[in-house]
Amino acid sequence: MAIIPIRRAGDPVLREKARRVRTIDKSIHKLIDDMWETMYDAPGVGLAAPQIGISLRIVVIDVNNGEKIALVNPEIVKRSGERHVDEGCLSVPGFRGEIVRSVKVLAKGIDPYTGKEVRIKAQDDLLAEALEHEIDHVNGIIYIDYLPSPDALVSVNDAPEVRA
Repeated sequence: MAIIPIRRAGDPVLREKARRVRTIDKSIHKLIDDMWETMYDAPGVGLAAPQIGISLRIVVIDVNNGEKIALVNPEIVKRSGERHVDEGCLSVPGFRGEIVRSVKVLAKGIDPYTGKEVRIKAQDDLLAEALEHEIDHVNGIIYIDYLPSPDALVSVNDAPEVRA
């Protein structure tokens, strides 16, 4: 496994709509292992392949300390409600911003180890936020796109204590 440098806002790969994965093989499993190691080292709760310069539709999420989710070709199937969240991103280090995310999220993708489609339901929690956030990344969207202006970004040093 390897820790891979995380791309930062301004890198063109973060603005591309990532390519679908056609075949899940050992190279995809190795990439996912590297993504886990990179995410935990950062530290973060989610990471999308474009954040390490790989334009593929793959995300990893762990919001519950060991309850790992890896999805290939993920997409949001349904969302409802609105809530304000204070969000940050490994690709925008040192800053946070308040944006609107969904209350309920239903996502689907392929489990890279079984090859079967899985559906994940989340409601009003960090998992719902992480699913939207990481799936945004594979669509070329960064959370700062939802801010009313760049002035709405707050330095982590100036922000009130929030969850990581």
